[in-house]
Amino acid sequence: MWGWGWGSGWGHGMYGLPLFLFGGFRLLFGAAVIVGVVFLVRHFGRQGWRGPHDESALDILQKRYARGEITREQYEEMKRNLG
Repeated sequence: MWGWGWGSGWGHGMYGLPLFLFGGFRLLFGAAVIVGVVFLVRHFGRQGWRGPHDESALDILQKRYARGEITREQYEEMKRNLG
Protein backbone atom coordinates (compact mmCIF):
# COMPACT_ATOMS: atom_id res chain seq x y z
CA MET A 1 0.00 0.00 0.00
CA TRP A 2 1.72 3.08 -1.22
CA GLY A 3 1.85 6.07 1.09
CA TRP A 4 0.25 4.33 4.07
CA GLY A 5 1.80 3.16 7.31
CA TRP A 6 5.17 3.67 8.93
CA GLY A 7 7.33 2.74 5.97
CA SER A 8 6.44 5.65 3.71
CA GLY A 9 8.45 8.28 5.61
CA TRP A 10 6.11 11.04 4.51
CA GLY A 11 3.00 10.11 6.48
CA HIS A 12 1.72 11.99 9.47
CA GLY A 13 2.69 10.89 12.95
CA MET A 14 1.57 12.06 16.35
CA TYR A 15 -0.03 15.48 16.62
CA GLY A 16 -0.35 15.75 12.85
CA LEU A 17 3.35 16.46 12.29
CA PRO A 18 5.04 14.86 9.30
CA LEU A 19 7.21 11.90 10.28
CA PHE A 20 10.40 13.39 8.81
CA LEU A 21 10.20 16.17 11.44
CA PHE A 22 10.46 13.60 14.22
CA GLY A 23 13.81 12.52 12.76
CA GLY A 24 14.95 16.15 12.91
CA PHE A 25 13.86 16.42 16.54
CA ARG A 26 15.74 13.23 17.35
CA LEU A 27 18.81 14.61 15.61
CA LEU A 28 18.61 17.89 17.56
CA PHE A 29 18.13 16.05 20.85
CA GLY A 30 21.11 13.80 20.13
CA ALA A 31 23.25 16.82 19.27
CA ALA A 32 22.19 18.56 22.50
CA VAL A 33 23.16 15.49 24.53
CA ILE A 34 26.57 15.34 22.82
CA VAL A 35 27.19 19.06 23.36
CA GLY A 36 26.22 18.68 27.03
CA VAL A 37 28.61 15.77 27.55
CA VAL A 38 31.46 17.64 25.82
CA PHE A 39 30.79 20.71 27.99
CA LEU A 40 30.88 18.65 31.19
CA VAL A 41 34.08 16.86 30.20
CA ARG A 42 35.82 20.11 29.29
CA HIS A 43 34.54 21.92 32.39
CA PHE A 44 35.63 19.25 34.84
CA GLY A 45 38.80 18.50 32.90
CA ARG A 46 39.92 22.10 33.23
CA GLN A 47 39.05 22.51 36.91
CA GLY A 48 39.35 18.94 38.04
CA TRP A 49 36.67 17.43 40.26
CA ARG A 50 37.59 19.79 43.09
CA GLY A 51 35.39 22.61 41.92
CA PRO A 52 36.12 26.31 41.38
CA HIS A 53 36.10 27.32 45.06
CA ASP A 54 38.89 25.09 46.34
CA GLU A 55 41.99 26.92 47.47
CA SER A 56 45.58 26.04 46.79
CA ALA A 57 47.96 25.26 49.63
CA LEU A 58 49.68 28.61 49.11
CA ASP A 59 46.37 30.47 49.42
CA ILE A 60 45.64 28.72 52.70
CA LEU A 61 49.14 29.46 53.95
CA GLN A 62 48.81 33.16 53.11
CA LYS A 63 45.47 33.36 54.93
CA ARG A 64 46.91 31.65 58.00
CA TYR A 65 49.77 34.16 58.05
CA ALA A 66 47.38 37.08 57.56
CA ARG A 67 45.24 35.89 60.51
CA GLY A 68 48.32 35.64 62.68
CA GLU A 69 48.14 31.88 63.19
CA ILE A 70 51.78 31.41 62.16
CA THR A 71 54.92 33.54 62.45
CA ARG A 72 56.83 35.01 59.55
CA GLU A 73 59.57 32.39 59.96
CA GLN A 74 57.00 29.56 59.83
CA TYR A 75 55.37 31.17 56.81
CA GLU A 76 58.67 31.46 54.92
CA GLU A 77 59.67 27.87 55.76
CA MET A 78 56.29 26.45 54.70
CA LYS A 79 56.35 28.54 51.54
CA ARG A 80 59.80 27.15 50.62
CA ASN A 81 58.51 23.62 51.27
CA LEU A 82 55.54 24.19 48.97
CA GLY A 83 57.58 25.81 46.19
